[in-house]
Amino acid sequence: MGHKAGHKITKGFFNLILILFSFTCIFPIIWIFYSSFKTQSEFMQSSTALPEAFNLKNYISVFTQTNILQYILNSLRNTVLSVAVIVIVSFLAGYVLARYGFRGRAAIYNYFIMGMLIPIHALLVPMYVQFQQNNLTNHWYTLLLPYVAFGLPISIMLIESYISTIPRELEEAAAIDGCGFFGTIFRIVFPLAGPILATVAIIQFFAVWNEFSFALILVSKDTLRTVPVGLTMFKAAYTVDYPRLMAGILVTMFPVMVLYFVFSKRIIEGMVAGAVKG
Repeated sequence: MGHKAGHKITKGFFNLILILFSFTCIFPIIWIFYSSFKTQSEFMQSSTALPEAFNLKNYISVFTQTNILQYILNSLRNTVLSVAVIVIVSFLAGYVLARYGFRGRAAIYNYFIMGMLIPIHALLVPMYVQFQQNNLTNHWYTLLLPYVAFGLPISIMLIESYISTIPRELEEAAAIDGCGFFGTIFRIVFPLAGPILATVAIIQFFAVWNEFSFALILVSKDTLRTVPVGLTMFKAAYTVDYPRLMAGILVTMFPVMVLYFVFSKRIIEGMVAGAVKG
């Protein structure tokens, strides 16, 4: 009896810790939400108090006085194109590395893995110099190059590990039935690798959407800025209109939140599959 009581107390204690931890994760979003309806004077008087009235002035200002929609469209374009290229290239590279043993395979695999060991910030200056010398800055495709390059290493590692667990007999049976090389890859292996491909797509979607450093140094045109950099344009020379900034943050969070709630089940399944298979 005492053992059961002790077990319940321990379980309750850990549940309480998890509830408190969850609250610390959720409260910032709630705080940003109700603060976005405040005036600047209300926010300066008390940053945590509820607004006196819920008005849409900040949201109207965000849409009428800033290029927030352009920033969102730029981020969506970069994210969709980058994720598509990363998924396709990493799938093909991961399949070849998982299925074929050829001279130099280990060197190629280690070359990709080394990309995960190099800090991004250590490459900002040399990349800026190279992009500037080759006239690659301030184009619509400028950010696609570093996003794809830095997204491939972890994607290839995850996909190669997952495909290694898929039985080769399935591909051999497809070959006996007359299925060609690309038919086997895209009709047999690709659907079976769906969970890890979803995991890779999710990881890269959030990584590209939230990326700041490359977007800051490689693009200076306002019409090409992405969401993270665009939000920094909300501050004046000496002051920051925090309520309007929070309204902008919520507007830019909306596509990501919709994506998460629509595909939440798929996201969890993909993450679990990636953890187990990887």
